[in-house]
Amino acid sequence: MPSTYFYDPAAGHGLPHDPFKAIVAPRLIGWVSTRAADGCLNLAPYSFFGAFATFPPIIGFCSEGRKDSIANIEATGEFVWNLASKPLAQQMNRTSAPVAAEVDEFALAGLTPAPGRNVNVPHVGESPAALECRLLQVVRLATLDGTPMDNWLALGQVVGVHIREEFLKDGLFDTHAAQPIMRAGYRADYAQIGEMFQMFRPTA
Repeated sequence: MPSTYFYDPAAGHGLPHDPFKAIVAPRLIGWVSTRAADGCLNLAPYSFFGAFATFPPIIGFCSEGRKDSIANIEATGEFVWNLASKPLAQQMNRTSAPVAAEVDEFALAGLTPAPGRNVNVPHVGESPAALECRLLQVVRLATLDGTPMDNWLALGQVVGVHIREEFLKDGLFDTHAAQPIMRAGYRADYAQIGEMFQMFRPTA
């Protein structure tokens, strides 16, 4: 057996940098647009994002700290996930700036707020795809001993899907052509899709 490095997270990793985010990688970016109760738009990327169900489709993201996105979603019950692509990487990064709640990150990053169809929240018009969501629940995470954490998980049911037509090929969404970018390690590490391969699930 090859040798392994083991550590208990509660005792510390003992390495120059915490490897957790580099191990659980790559991760699609939760590029989330919301609208505050007063109408102000917000757009922010989140490192922890995923899909959790298909029928109906459910997605979620987790905020480290109770940030504007969570407050807006709780106030309005709506949000949109936008696919962050390689051509939009710099604009996505710009929306991560720690600015005041009243700052519109669409304008800050020079992005187009395209109107929603089933929600009153715009999506990034330049994004290859976007998912309109209605809130199912916001869950404050807790540790094993029940201590509340400053981490907030928002789960939403997808109620509308936007796909730019140039990314539909023979009725399939062309993920490779869309060039999604992902978090892939430490503070400044990102990845993009390289070679793809097919492997079908066994029937028995």
